Amino acid sequence: MVRTREFDTEAAVSRAMELFWSRGYEATSVRDLTQHLGLGQGSLYAAFGDKDGLYRAALEHYRATLAATALESLKNGADARSAIRTLLVERVRIAAADDGRGCLAVNAVCERLPGDAATRRTVRDMQDASQEAIAEVLCVAAERGEIAARHDPPTLAAFLVTFLNGLLVSAKITPDARALEPLVEVALAALD
Repeated sequence: MVRTREFDTEAAVSRAMELFWSRGYEATSVRDLTQHLGLGQGSLYAAFGDKDGLYRAALEHYRATLAATALESLKNGADARSAIRTLLVERVRIAAADDGRGCLAVNAVCERLPGDAATRRTVRDMQDASQEAIAEVLCVAAERGEIAARHDPPTLAAFLVTFLNGLLVSAKITPDARALEPLVEVALAALD
């Protein structure tokens, strides 16, 4: 007879995401996960396969919730410069909060690569989605004359995502959004 799962998988993934985000992959043991989630080890393995499976689910959850929300707000901005500024500043504020917990995706790259191909794919997909969303906003901005015509929107979007990744790493070193926010204005000067 097959036992049915007696816990909310999505809630468990969300809670695991928070634990991985605050501690990192290596510093989070299976025991930490089972205690934090209130699950038995057998239930964790039955639902996710292993710690890696739960970590990948947590990264996917991050991509589907927090990262997706950031991109959606980008599309709703009034003009390209203010929309991109808001995206960058909000990401810095989130990363600098909680004593520099950082960005889960950037943390995953710094901790797990080059050896973890699954993490590389997940984070690359997030980065590609960010670049595509920013490039779309920049294409519209170029048509409206909001940015200099000399810019190639996909290249400028790649620069902004690369800048953001560096800024998110810096937020772990200096978890003070007010100290990092002026750097956003320097990056936005590339739109001129």
